[in-house]
Amino acid sequence: MFWKLAYNAFAVPAMFVGFHCAGCCNPKIREGIKGRKWVFTALAEQLQRARDLEKTAWFHFTSVGEFEQAKPLIEAIYAETRIVLTFFSPSVAPNAQSYAYADAAVYLPLDTPRNAERLIRLIEPSVIVFSKFDIWPNLVWKASKHCIPIIVVAGTLHAESKRLSGFAKPFFRSVHQYIRVHCAISEADAARFQELCSSEHEIVVTGDTRYEQVYRRAVSVEPDAEFFPGQRTLKRPILIAGSTYTEDERVLLPAYQLLRENAPEDYPHLILVPHEPTPERIKEIRGHLMRERLEHLRFSELTPEVDLSAVDVIVVDSVGLLAKLYGLADIAFVGGSFRGSVHNVMEPAAMAKPVIFGPTIQNAHEASLLVDRGGAKLVRTAQELAGAITVWLGDADARTIAGDVGRQLIEENLGAVGRTLVHLRKYI
Repeated sequence: MFWKLAYNAFAVPAMFVGFHCAGCCNPKIREGIKGRKWVFTALAEQLQRARDLEKTAWFHFTSVGEFEQAKPLIEAIYAETRIVLTFFSPSVAPNAQSYAYADAAVYLPLDTPRNAERLIRLIEPSVIVFSKFDIWPNLVWKASKHCIPIIVVAGTLHAESKRLSGFAKPFFRSVHQYIRVHCAISEADAARFQELCSSEHEIVVTGDTRYEQVYRRAVSVEPDAEFFPGQRTLKRPILIAGSTYTEDERVLLPAYQLLRENAPEDYPHLILVPHEPTPERIKEIRGHLMRERLEHLRFSELTPEVDLSAVDVIVVDSVGLLAKLYGLADIAFVGGSFRGSVHNVMEPAAMAKPVIFGPTIQNAHEASLLVDRGGAKLVRTAQELAGAITVWLGDADARTIAGDVGRQLIEENLGAVGRTLVHLRKYI
């Protein structure tokens, strides 16, 4: 009772104020606030049009990566189960709302007791599934009151998580004690979840469901297919930089200049794929490239007659191309890790590409595994990045070995969907 009172008296109002203050200067947060304005009306309308099935599974995830982890499970049970999705980040909203296997998809409103109660009464879920770690206390407490089982899938709790700190641990125990099953991605994560639960709770190691999703997409890509104009004129090695932010580019572009200086005849073409290719971001990137005197073109500018042999950088200003681009790569640099958390390192690994990323990888267990096995390199500076690229470009056998390590890691971890479904199907 103490933790419920404290959370609702202090944490929830603080989140409300902080969210709206941050929205004044952050367009993405502002978009999230706007998207939540008519959540209950939108949800009610979508549920009226939903399939009339006996069981309903409610999946919640924070952003794109967690949605990818939920997708194989959703698609496995869709035929016999009504699917409702809630999400936190605006970055995943278009994907979730257009997803063919969802009966309803809306933003999760602020985690108040009233909102949680309204959601539960509207959705009437047979089970609530949290993907990875985005677990909301009032929603858990209200679901428990209604005897609705809760499952965490692809559960992750890294060693430095604040949830395990001395002050926070009792609070999170008051939440996790109501979660029926924790499906963890590794033994280490399961052990850390155990710190938040009693010995009576079901904590199982099922693996990361995203491996299947990524592997399925990777094997469907034709790596050598010419899918953009001028591709055949790329005569030098190809470095793909995927899902980058400004902070990543502050390391990547100086590293690229070092490559040009040290190997003027054989430095790679750089295909730069920003995480969100908005007009503002593309303008920012092009400004930086012009200051660095790097020859560049936007992807949308390419024509069948273009000769890319003298072009240094292609800036991808379209979405949905990254998987195909990774298929062309000699080396893949994955962004996010110089800003806050690394993005999807599985995708290039599944295509047998050697991978490089920055220092912040606590959010991605697979990134650590890739480094440990030699399928990836972790760098902290532009000099380290340039050095890692140079070593791999100079040794084709080493690149092949690193790529094979990555693909083998992905293949070894297939099967998580089936193992997780064993527990999920008990409730639907």
